[in-house]
Amino acid sequence: MYRLFCAIVLLIICSSCKHNQTQESDKSHHTRHLEDTIGFAQYSWQLDSIIARIPAADKISNLKTYKAAISPHDDYGYAAGLYYKTLSGIKAKTIVLVGVAHRARNFGLQDKIVFGSYDYWQAPAGAIKVSSMRDKLLKKLRQETFIVHDSMMQLEHSLEAITPFLQKFNPEVEIIPLLVPYNTFDAMDTFATDLAGGLHELIEEENLNFGSDLAIVISNDAIHYGSTGWSTDTMAPFGVDSLGTAQARQKDLYLIAQTLEGTITTEKMRAFNKVTIQADDYKAYKWTWCGRYSTPFGLLTANKLNEYIYNKPLEGTFIDWRSSIHNLHIQVDDLSMGHTAPASNTHWVAYVGMGYK
Repeated sequence: MYRLFCAIVLLIICSSCKHNQTQESDKSHHTRHLEDTIGFAQYSWQLDSIIARIPAADKISNLKTYKAAISPHDDYGYAAGLYYKTLSGIKAKTIVLVGVAHRARNFGLQDKIVFGSYDYWQAPAGAIKVSSMRDKLLKKLRQETFIVHDSMMQLEHSLEAITPFLQKFNPEVEIIPLLVPYNTFDAMDTFATDLAGGLHELIEEENLNFGSDLAIVISNDAIHYGSTGWSTDTMAPFGVDSLGTAQARQKDLYLIAQTLEGTITTEKMRAFNKVTIQADDYKAYKWTWCGRYSTPFGLLTANKLNEYIYNKPLEGTFIDWRSSIHNLHIQVDDLSMGHTAPASNTHWVAYVGMGYK
């Protein structure tokens, strides 16, 4: 009898172990893992060291609460200060992340918005939960609006650049990640209307506040400039000397001032689209912002949502413009990190920080 009792106990224990292993396996299976462990922090001690090295001026307490923001997604060694300065204005627990789909061509993705099915995202301080509101949101959207594509979501780095800072500011942060591949402006406007409507319903159903409870963060790097190391022969229409570099900077600042600052309108977003995308080929760059889709789509969505709730448009505030050659770098080589691209007059990337209320 005793042996029988022991056998039953052992069977129960083994069954429990297998159940726990299955649960852990399922959780692991539904966790999106880090794609870039060179330019971005993968451990909390790395991020702590990066933040400690950010200039004090970038870490002044931000008393504003942004409903939406535009953040860079380049290497921390180049842009960490602007991440901190921009994302410190995001106070909400639930963040709709609007990312670039750099490898959309790999999967033939276009004319849709891309979601994933992951339950968690790996991050330096532990897994970040994907909000349960994502699945509720998808049920509210038209089938024509989106596709669920985990392979695209796993390969894309533009959102995992941002999540560690959001997690640092709020350890309880939850996310609703999406990516914007090739889309015409009219398609983005239609999809933004659908998404904003779905978010509006969720905000009302969950009794949330746009800004303090739910916010939108748009991932974007501004002009990619230079004559070497790009996929095309040249991305330096003004040349790569100091004068050409200055002209590129001025064009970027003019684009920002004319389309992203002040009162946000559909007309401004259309103007942004005309500057950044070729008129006869909506998949081709004209002015090389990798956020040429994420930026107008994210702002169209945020602006429509604000109009649904408050019957007024968003107002955009310029935080800063920087680049991999226009600001001091943060040392990262002693943190088992590095840079994923060079920084020189013949190859550089710019970043803009924007806040919206």
